Amino acid sequence: MSIRVLLADDQALVRSGFRMILEARPDLEVVGEAEDGCQAVELGQRLRPDVILMDVRMPNMDGVEATRRLVSEGSSTRILILTTYDLDEYVYQAIRAGASGFLLKDVQPSHLADAIRIIAAGEALLAPSVTRRLLDRFAQTLPPGDQKPPPALSSLTEREVEVLTLLARGLSNAELASRLFLSEATVKSHISNLLRKLGLRDRVQAVVLAYETGLARPRAG
Repeated sequence: MSIRVLLADDQALVRSGFRMILEARPDLEVVGEAEDGCQAVELGQRLRPDVILMDVRMPNMDGVEATRRLVSEGSSTRILILTTYDLDEYVYQAIRAGASGFLLKDVQPSHLADAIRIIAAGEALLAPSVTRRLLDRFAQTLPPGDQKPPPALSSLTEREVEVLTLLARGLSNAELASRLFLSEATVKSHISNLLRKLGLRDRVQAVVLAYETGLARPRAG
């Protein structure tokens, strides 16, 4: 069964390039194209693709607002943000809005295809180092760590809090398993449980929540 992809970018040349790359893969299918955020929302709601490749800078409505609207209406579509700069302020905003990751527009074709498969499988696409850099870069936009934690955090077990804290440091499942002396399957189970309890879409959202609630703090300097 092929992965259905919607392309959202205001440049026709970019869209056609991505279409050529994706349609050369038998398991990927481009189901539509949007040239601005409004179209992305409309087509996302109507076509219900598995993944949207979403440019952040588009006319009429940018990719951040389009992401926010799709996520707020409960869409199960995964959103992969496309950007020219890897520390674009829009990237952080889009992740907070519910995007599952981001890629640079100059990504290698094979990496683009792999990224879409990862996102479609429900995993988040944000390398540990990038997670840290993003959160460090935008530390000033985070609220003080002494704010009252949301009630949902109290529903987590001690082990789940521990997993969430380590997750926020950018550890992979394998690293978490090694650190906690658990199997990777058990780690995945803990992550699934804490995401469900906190009402989060994926681990990227969990990392952001950990910083916003003061469970983790950006590095000094």
